[in-house]
Amino acid sequence: MQRVGRAVVRLGSRRTGGERTLSSGQKTPLFDFHQSHGGKMVAFAGWCLPVQYRDSHVESHLHTRQRCSLFDVSHMLQTKILGRDRVKLMESLVVGDIAELKQNQGMLSLFTNEEGGIIDDLIVTNTSDNHLYVVSNAGCCEKDMTLMQNKVKELKSAGCDVDLEMIENALVALQGAVTSGCPSPCLKKNVAMGYVDGDHSKPGTPLQVEVRKKKQAAIVSKMPFVPTRYYTLK
Repeated sequence: MQRVGRAVVRLGSRRTGGERTLSSGQKTPLFDFHQSHGGKMVAFAGWCLPVQYRDSHVESHLHTRQRCSLFDVSHMLQTKILGRDRVKLMESLVVGDIAELKQNQGMLSLFTNEEGGIIDDLIVTNTSDNHLYVVSNAGCCEKDMTLMQNKVKELKSAGCDVDLEMIENALVALQGAVTSGCPSPCLKKNVAMGYVDGDHSKPGTPLQVEVRKKKQAAIVSKMPFVPTRYYTLK
């Protein structure tokens, strides 16, 4: 599986046949490891996750950019899409050419609504085990599952062969930190991705953006903001 600057690796499967519980304070299989290494645990989407270790945020960011880092993403929603029409299902929900994925190749894509608006981002992988493996965000778990379940019902009622299975894996991401939720220690300034009208999309165009209800000056820039050196599976 691949993402821009990120590879996701499954460590071992713990399947569940029921609904996923997002009660406060769920622990990933690596919880004890995080604590023993000085991880500062915080609540996120019903899970206890490390927001920081002994190093500062800047030190961690620079290490990830210059080398790489492993992130515990076991809290993310993981789903198997099964059946002959699994590709048809995914291509009805995401913007991506799922049919062209080779075996064990993945892509970053987006769940969209009927108007083309973005619901969530995800990684979808065409596995060699005759199913699609989907990883999406824990914070969007309920709406992502509802979206997929409703589409499964719709296609089944039309005679299609498709099903889904929710799974729980210990999951880590090998990342080289392309964008983040904090100012870029590499560039010594804030960077962000967003949508603007086509008339204002030319690089160098000055804009104003709203951050926490305050107006900030911004300039449209070409991507990537920092040159990438990540490996792409051939």
